[in-house]
Amino acid sequence: MPRWLKITLGVIAGLVVLLLINAIVVSNATKDAYVRDSGARLVETSNGTLQVLEQGNPRGTPIVLVHCYTCSMNRWDDLAPLLERDHRVIRVDLLGHGGSDKPSAGYSIDDQATAVAEALAKLGVLNATVVGHSLGGSVVTALTQRSPQLATRVVIIDQSAEDGFENQSFAQRVSYWPIVGQAADRLLQIAPTSEVTDQYDDAFAPGYEISSGFENPDQPADDLRAMTYTSYKDTHDAEEDFVAEGPLDERLAASHAPTMVIFGAEDQLYDAQTAVDRYRQNVPGVQTHLLPGVGHSPNVERPNLVAPLILSWAAPPPGALRPAKKKNKKKPA
Repeated sequence: MPRWLKITLGVIAGLVVLLLINAIVVSNATKDAYVRDSGARLVETSNGTLQVLEQGNPRGTPIVLVHCYTCSMNRWDDLAPLLERDHRVIRVDLLGHGGSDKPSAGYSIDDQATAVAEALAKLGVLNATVVGHSLGGSVVTALTQRSPQLATRVVIIDQSAEDGFENQSFAQRVSYWPIVGQAADRLLQIAPTSEVTDQYDDAFAPGYEISSGFENPDQPADDLRAMTYTSYKDTHDAEEDFVAEGPLDERLAASHAPTMVIFGAEDQLYDAQTAVDRYRQNVPGVQTHLLPGVGHSPNVERPNLVAPLILSWAAPPPGALRPAKKKNKKKPA
């Protein structure tokens, strides 16, 4: 065998070994919860510790906000203040995201819902309107199923009833491949922030300036980098498994929880009109809204449109006047 070929094969073998070692190290990485956002606190649950932020009127009826995949509670930064006058607004970082624990396992949607339910129970939350964006829509659906006294009203924002992630780019699909995905995770940590943020283009309306939706223009990149590879891949797989076992529209119909569905008409991940029509056909009493000129993230792109819809659906604050019921007049004998 020529010497040059031996050297080449040796280099290739060495690279393969390094990739395998990297895959093992990256896949076994964990991160402990910490207070990542000002005013937040850590709440322990049986599935891991969650970062929770509570704001607004402590005497108001609760509204719980659950973020999307590879995101954090910061996706609600501009919307949450619009809800706070009459409501107790609670934001949660899901396991594997933001400031919450990133364990080595336990990312099923039911695990996520259990952790959120336990955290809210420790906060004394009942009769909450639970709002879930994208992945969060699956989590609040599971939360409604398992804790109907806690989650009594539901708002789903841009989460299809059946398909996990309908329109994925090739780069996104590759990121879940064994070995290749772990190597890409390493590169993610050192890649230019602008290139990381560009991966989120499909999560907004075409042409939307992503940095304009965040106080920290690097927020999407920071949120993605905060995850471990395990939380990144396992959360993705868990979401697909959940909707495969039972589509959201079927689950919500069975729960009988009052449901509102909001979609951006320019959603690039799902066919928004088809998604809305399916909910309308299969969930009794559902209220649907299709927002023109808005993409997959209405809570970031147009919080001023989304907040009034949530407020109209949420349980009224204590002491609020309700429309008087009309009394049936008795006819004279």
